[in-house]
Amino acid sequence: MDAGISPIERPPHPQVTLAELVDQLGPRTVTPIGPPAPGIAVTGTEFVDTAEEFGDVSSTLLLAPSTASLSTSRIAALATGAAEHGAAGLALKCSAERVPALAAIVEATGLPLVRIADRISWRLLDAQLTRLLGEAETPLAAPQRGAEPLFAIANELAESFGGSVAIEDLSRNILAYSSVPGQLIDTLRTHGILARQVPASPYNDDQYRTVLRSDRPIKYPRLGDEEPRVAFAIRAGALPLGSIWAIDASGEGPVSPEQDERMRRASALAGAHLLDDLRAHATDQRPREDRLRTLLTGIDLTGTEFAELGIDEERGAALLAFEVPSAGPTAIAQLRSTVIRHLVLHRPDAVAVAHRSRVYALFAARTVDEATALAEPLLPLVDRLVGEGARIAVTGPAHRSGDVAGVRELADRLLDVAGRDAASGRRIVSAASLRPLLVVDRVAELLADGVELRDPGLDALHGSAATRAVAETLLVWLECFGNVAQAAERLGVHENTVRHRLRRVVETHGVRLENADERLAAWLQLRALAR
Repeated sequence: MDAGISPIERPPHPQVTLAELVDQLGPRTVTPIGPPAPGIAVTGTEFVDTAEEFGDVSSTLLLAPSTASLSTSRIAALATGAAEHGAAGLALKCSAERVPALAAIVEATGLPLVRIADRISWRLLDAQLTRLLGEAETPLAAPQRGAEPLFAIANELAESFGGSVAIEDLSRNILAYSSVPGQLIDTLRTHGILARQVPASPYNDDQYRTVLRSDRPIKYPRLGDEEPRVAFAIRAGALPLGSIWAIDASGEGPVSPEQDERMRRASALAGAHLLDDLRAHATDQRPREDRLRTLLTGIDLTGTEFAELGIDEERGAALLAFEVPSAGPTAIAQLRSTVIRHLVLHRPDAVAVAHRSRVYALFAARTVDEATALAEPLLPLVDRLVGEGARIAVTGPAHRSGDVAGVRELADRLLDVAGRDAASGRRIVSAASLRPLLVVDRVAELLADGVELRDPGLDALHGSAATRAVAETLLVWLECFGNVAQAAERLGVHENTVRHRLRRVVETHGVRLENADERLAAWLQLRALAR
């Protein structure tokens, strides 16, 4: 039996040193400031708030996201307090210019400081440290790359459960599967392995939501042709990475303690592998993300950005803009991760960044329709993992670096308009689908800036409740092409009421409606005010 999942004899309190953690994370993630202190044991991590008092932080590596703006003296005071309370070290981000001053703090306080690379998010760092500090309950060792370790994990788990095992990512792609002779397998799993994608099922969303939120393995009984299954989430700390599904040849009984332990061990090992791949992918993506941010702002362009991103200018690139109502910074980060994980499966050239509470993704595409086809499968995925009600704007194609800022501005306008028109239920929007509303919005801007363009009589109609009813009547009458009967039916009033209100518009407020241009101008002004 492979030792990767089998029980391992370990000391009750394994000692992991700060030097080992720094070595495992690697110099592209973390570097020590000043001479490293050997033999300092780390038993956990904790985020530190610089405004709060220290609690019991003995042997704890403190993560300090908010120190970039602190003065050197404030950081020195923080390090002194951490050292007095027995902390194992302090992790922070800083510029290269501050390193000598921070090295002096290390020498003065005796507290090790480690510098985190700017490209590494604090959430990802915490997940990686959680794994290294023993969540996987395996000795520290360099994680293997490639898919082979996942297949080995699946095979050993299949030997224990007697049935086929699949390891999946958050997009329900099957990353690895077992191939143990004699394992129990059903049609659903066979189809999934052949397609490397979980087959669609009306039960999928509910089951995956339950599994990803549960802190224990979930047992699903036999359902039609599907054999009983045990499923468990793959996580690194609080970061979800995927799930493991094992067909249970023993039947529909509850999950046994041994099955629980083996599933947890397999999940932790798979999580270590997936997290390492995620970290490597984030490293590769960083220069590409910087290029996309430059394109989105349109500032300091060199004209070579498309070539650096591997996008053919002749073919062009489409931009997807994602928005989740009321999403906070953590949800936005999760959204970006979900988007890029999905897109790179179909467009290896895809790059995505979070920018001003929205996520933007750029990839090669000739038409808006081509980009929309890639966006559609993302909606249920984002609803499940990030939050419901997401909207996606599709713009492009852009054929030059200087075009991207313009298509980003159009995408923002589309999302703003779609947000005001949420009752329509549109969730994937383009210029073609919202063109009438874009026209009304642009007219509203023109009217707001040009008082000479507005009819003062129509402005006066929005002064009181009585005159607002007159304005509504005029708007509906114009939308009914002057048909009084249709307007009365829509408003739920008598036809004579409509005629009376229209006379007030002309006689009392001096609005001219004799020709088509006057009626068009009146409709645009009323429609813009209604928006």
